[in-house]
Amino acid sequence: MDSLAAHFAAPLPTLETERLLLRAFVAGDAAAVHDNLQDDRIARNTLTIPHPYPAGAAEVFIAGHASAWTDGKRATWAVIEREGGALVGAMGLAFNHAHHRAELGYWIAVSRWGRGYASEAGARVIRFGFDVLQLHRIEAHHYPENPSSGRVMQKLGMTHEGFHRAVVWRNGTPKDNVSYAILRSDPRP
Repeated sequence: MDSLAAHFAAPLPTLETERLLLRAFVAGDAAAVHDNLQDDRIARNTLTIPHPYPAGAAEVFIAGHASAWTDGKRATWAVIEREGGALVGAMGLAFNHAHHRAELGYWIAVSRWGRGYASEAGARVIRFGFDVLQLHRIEAHHYPENPSSGRVMQKLGMTHEGFHRAVVWRNGTPKDNVSYAILRSDPRP
């Protein structure tokens, strides 16, 4: 991680796409995060988002991002529509520096589903991970009952790597996961 120390010492960089701005979360984003995460369709497709989303949880979520970045553990971006400035999701990388890899995770507001935002933001974050942070591998996982997320992973150029039975626990129940990954040497869309 020594070669990455300069990246993590600086603030989380802002990334841009044609339609989106990916920037660090700020305290003022808490209300939009809370409102978006009230929809159970987001919570049930993620590992850690509770439903109902508790009061104060968005503030705690946002407060931990800066130190997670400077500690080299995670990068979490707010996904913002360039036109209008609405916060429409989150996109992040959880790092495993010993193995030069990261796990991609994300959620997009239900009102913005079907617009390609997860693919657009994910492609930009993957480019940052490979080209700037020099990661070797970026992986992602989804529940079998959420095939839309699997289609996002395919659009990002990820390869299907497997189906893992009862590999995670969600709300006291074992859940299956489908795994995808892309290597720095793989072609990117």
